Amino acid sequence: MPRLQGKVCVVTGAASGIGLAIASRFCAEGAQVLLTDCNAEAGHAAAEALGCRFHGLDVREEADWHALAGEVPAIDVLVNNAGVTGFEHGAVAHDPEHASLADWRAVHAVNLDGTFLGCRYAIGAMKGKGTGAIINISSRSGLVGIPFAAAYAASKAAVRNHTKSVALYCAQAGWAIRCNSIHPGAILTPLWEPMLGEGEDRAARMAALVADTPLKRFGMPDEVAAIAVMLASDEATYITGAEFNIDGGLLAGSAATPG
Repeated sequence: MPRLQGKVCVVTGAASGIGLAIASRFCAEGAQVLLTDCNAEAGHAAAEALGCRFHGLDVREEADWHALAGEVPAIDVLVNNAGVTGFEHGAVAHDPEHASLADWRAVHAVNLDGTFLGCRYAIGAMKGKGTGAIINISSRSGLVGIPFAAAYAASKAAVRNHTKSVALYCAQAGWAIRCNSIHPGAILTPLWEPMLGEGEDRAARMAALVADTPLKRFGMPDEVAAIAVMLASDEATYITGAEFNIDGGLLAGSAATPG
């Protein structure tokens, strides 16, 4: 039997990248998937391709979450995947000295406020049944400092910590509602394309960007989706408040051999 047979699953930011890979794997595992995104055109196209439903959702907007709760009052799984780096529209100062408050808040509004609102919706949509799985997509950057992407790193660190607060809150309430975080490293999504380009030096650029990764390659969105499937399934009923790194060994330590 498929691992998510009959489960109602909501995935945010699922029109592309990691979110799309998760939605695709969930569909393949028998879930009833609601694909959400703020990009309605891309979201509708992705949902049509997967054979699932689409719902427009700007994770920053509380009213959008209320509308979703009215349409889908009960779910089994929520994946808070929607996120931004702050560099979507070009080079912007995001270091601790020069980042503007507006740019700082814009990143946190999506990554942190969106996750907070999603967790709040999920608790309300799961507590009637008393079970469920919340999966928050944090980042390798939520575990270490990133000097030139300080807003992104801080927001993802906060997602990591909020995951644990949600896990403990639900456990103490007596609900089997689990909350875990996934921390991807360099995953080959459209986010990287401006840096990679299509020229003859693309392979060299890719190699340079993962030179410090022990496995010496980018991860693939489907590899992140595989972890999400496990956490969403009934195989993970004793896992809550945990974090899962998928970074090619980057945070394991140095791969260098002592001389």
